[in-house]
Amino acid sequence: MKKAMYWLMGEKAGRTIVGTWNWLWGMPVESGGKVAVAVAEKSLQSMQESVQKLAVAVAMQEGSYKTAKNKYEAKIKELRTLEQQANIAQRSGNAEAARMAMTKAIQTEQILPKLEEMVKQAETSVNASKGKLNRERMKLETYKADMQNMKDMSEVNEALAMIAKVNNEFDIGSAKSDFEKAKSAVERRNLQTGALAEISENPTEKLQAEIERMTVDDEVSRRLQMLTESNTEKLSE
Repeated sequence: MKKAMYWLMGEKAGRTIVGTWNWLWGMPVESGGKVAVAVAEKSLQSMQESVQKLAVAVAMQEGSYKTAKNKYEAKIKELRTLEQQANIAQRSGNAEAARMAMTKAIQTEQILPKLEEMVKQAETSVNASKGKLNRERMKLETYKADMQNMKDMSEVNEALAMIAKVNNEFDIGSAKSDFEKAKSAVERRNLQTGALAEISENPTEKLQAEIERMTVDDEVSRRLQMLTESNTEKLSE
């Protein structure tokens, strides 16, 4: 599935999409790597779009609230106008006009409490929506700051990984360790060989050989002495 996605979308886009899917399904995202940053950027973009949609919805809600409030205020003015008309008609002796105006005024007065309640509910809803929008905007700014910090941290991680890679490639520590091990092994082998040589030599045979060597040396000395004496006698004659 991953190979097909990389082939279809390209490696960078494919890794981002696969990482996003893994994140959505609760699977682990690549530990602190570029895919994690890409997933975070995608999530941040989604949050920004949601906040923008919320802002548009709140603006429409506020527009509807203002319309309702203006309608309520217009009804209040209408009530006052009808009461004035009824008063003027009554003073003018036009009972029918006064009665009609007062009837309309009563009808308007009866609907005002309901309109007032609806306007208050709309105001409460708008204020709640504004509060939510402000909170979401603050969260978004926090996530933006976190996103930048995450990018910086990812770059530092990449740099540290490169440093570690270089150090590992040019580290002679393992070679030194192998050399010391080989040296110790050779020294141990030398000691073992010497010990085996000493153990393998028979002390009795060694003593007998020493005695035989000394006997031969004595005999050689004696013979040489005899030759010397013989030569001396011949010279004397």
